[in-house]
Amino acid sequence: MKPKVNIITLGCSKNLVDSERVMRMLADAGFSAVHEADDFSGGPVVINTCGFISDAKEESVNTILDACRLKEDGIIDRVYVMGCLAQRYADELPPEIPEVDAWFGKFDWKNVVERLKADYPVTPLRTRHPSWDRKITTPSHHAYLKIAEGCNRFCAFCAIPIITGRYHSRPVDEILAEVRSLVKRGVREFNVIAQDLSSYGRDLPGTPSGASHFVDLLERMSDTEGVEWIRLHYAYPSDFPYEILPVMASRKNICKYLDIAFQHIDDRVLGNMQRHIDAEKTRELLARLRAEVPGIHIRTTLMTGFPGETEEAFDNLMDFVREQRFDRMGAFAYCEEEDTAAARNLTDDIPPEVKQERLDRLMALQEEIALELNRAKIGKVMRVVIDSENDLNYVARTEFDSPEVDPEVIVTKDVPLQIGEFYDVVITDAAPFELFGSIVNPAAN
Repeated sequence: MKPKVNIITLGCSKNLVDSERVMRMLADAGFSAVHEADDFSGGPVVINTCGFISDAKEESVNTILDACRLKEDGIIDRVYVMGCLAQRYADELPPEIPEVDAWFGKFDWKNVVERLKADYPVTPLRTRHPSWDRKITTPSHHAYLKIAEGCNRFCAFCAIPIITGRYHSRPVDEILAEVRSLVKRGVREFNVIAQDLSSYGRDLPGTPSGASHFVDLLERMSDTEGVEWIRLHYAYPSDFPYEILPVMASRKNICKYLDIAFQHIDDRVLGNMQRHIDAEKTRELLARLRAEVPGIHIRTTLMTGFPGETEEAFDNLMDFVREQRFDRMGAFAYCEEEDTAAARNLTDDIPPEVKQERLDRLMALQEEIALELNRAKIGKVMRVVIDSENDLNYVARTEFDSPEVDPEVIVTKDVPLQIGEFYDVVITDAAPFELFGSIVNPAAN
């Protein structure tokens, strides 16, 4: 029997892709790799940690400690830790949590596998897969596609460049080979991710004829048979690649959706954040996105309580949200991260309760806007993909909804539908973060 390894992933979808690659490597090495298995016992656990902000770090540490207790109780064999937290605190953590059997960095996948092979002798498989191949843990019809790693932006509040290093784009042909492989396995929806999509391809040699590497990638992905939806995540506002907008507007299988974090709108705050953009340029970017890609849904992330954020600056942020009426928005309160420019040069001078109060006001405003925008969709016919079902309904998403973070469409069970298939639904009701609908002419879908 193959030794079974349980992989636990914390943090973002980029971490999930890393876990999926480790799972494929373990399978090639002769292990049976499972992801976040319930009631797992009798084998080793690998925890892929997040180290982005304090809440994520706390969750990672608690997960490690919980696993160590299971090991002490004899329920699991060994505990291995990898990922962002382990990368960032490689010197500090091992002495603090000696119960962990081995620590590995964010990209130290090979040594994770080698250590497991040493601790659990196995017979490797004869099949060998490309380095980018992975075992998909998402529902089989959609997957995350990581096209770059690292970040060169060095925003004052962000530790990501400290953890991931400099920006590195994957070659277009390698990404397309992965896309074709995933299509053969049933994936139809691709959520394209990177720390900074706006920089994709700028570090690659040469330039495709008449287009940037990003345009070349999107066009060739869009042309790939079987690709139904392409959705773009985590663009950066400054130096935005405007050349991709005509491609987004003209290709039916590129979702009219963009995830782009603005963080703030007040010029002084933006300057302190080292965002390399001001309020005027931000508004110009948003106007151009909406003009060149009609119907685009924009998801953004904002921050409250950054050092020096006055009440006036926060009022500017509230006015910005009222003005722009973002289709999707998340927000968080600033938390100082050691070794960042903000930690070195600015005083974290806003009380936690003020940060939270501002965050609550911001999200309450967004909830009002989201409800108004969703109610405007009542009566419209929208294409959805069915993700899952329960006893009463199907759970679906439109092209404007990314998995896990965006609203869902609750579809009545009027007729049998297939998970992973696409259907037209008419929207019958709306809540701030949900739509409700019924299938339109299911025979024609």
